[in-house]
Amino acid sequence: MNQMTNAMLELANMDMLAKQDSPVHRRHPLVKLLVTIIYIVTVVSYSKNQLTAIIPMIIYPIFLFQLSGIPLKTCLYKMRFILPLVCAVGIWNPFIDRVVVMQIGRVPITSGIISFVTLMLKGVFSLMASFLLISTTNIEQICYALSLLKIPDVLITQILITYRYISLLLKEAGTMMNAYSLRAPGQKGLHFSAWGSFVGQLLIRSMDRSQHLYQSMQMRGFRESFYYAKDKKAQKADWIYLILWIGIFLLLRLFNLSEVIGKLFV
Repeated sequence: MNQMTNAMLELANMDMLAKQDSPVHRRHPLVKLLVTIIYIVTVVSYSKNQLTAIIPMIIYPIFLFQLSGIPLKTCLYKMRFILPLVCAVGIWNPFIDRVVVMQIGRVPITSGIISFVTLMLKGVFSLMASFLLISTTNIEQICYALSLLKIPDVLITQILITYRYISLLLKEAGTMMNAYSLRAPGQKGLHFSAWGSFVGQLLIRSMDRSQHLYQSMQMRGFRESFYYAKDKKAQKADWIYLILWIGIFLLLRLFNLSEVIGKLFV
């Protein structure tokens, strides 16, 4: 039960982060969405051996953490479960690709190690950018930005409803776990033999609750789409923000900043 409660509190905390006021929070949601997409595409475009070239891309998330006032430790804590999975994407590369490309002292550095670290940085940077988007832009604004990009309303509605009502799913799961613990006192967690029935009951209860929610939405005038957010026009500062970051990403992608800085000192 505590785990479900903590999950709901973390969702509420994300909404509170998005309601803060900072130069990043005040930017137009479409601009922030475009910058995030362009950043992720740029990061992913690096090849697996461009380790030194991808490192300067950390400038974007670090700068936005400072500008938005959101602590980096908050990001790491929120993503504590998914970060290890992202970092483990290329974990077998050092064992498969053993071609030595350089040495640091007496330690050989293989192509597999470089590709592993590069893939890890790609995932971490992309997750940081995504976290910064949702922590500085609430879900209504993100859906509004998606509507400006002409994404079909049915997809946007699904995203909004899924995000908003995931707390109800957690509440239902918490209620079922509480009932299970009362019937199995002293047992830690859910027994393996009860997994199937638990998931099945959760699915049935969720479908029943979703039907009631849909009927109540229709009675309140729901017609397959939402009024996501206030119609807000992008200001001059928003376009400057977009053009500036696109220019920085393009510069970092075309030139290996780490190599340039290294040549200045060596």
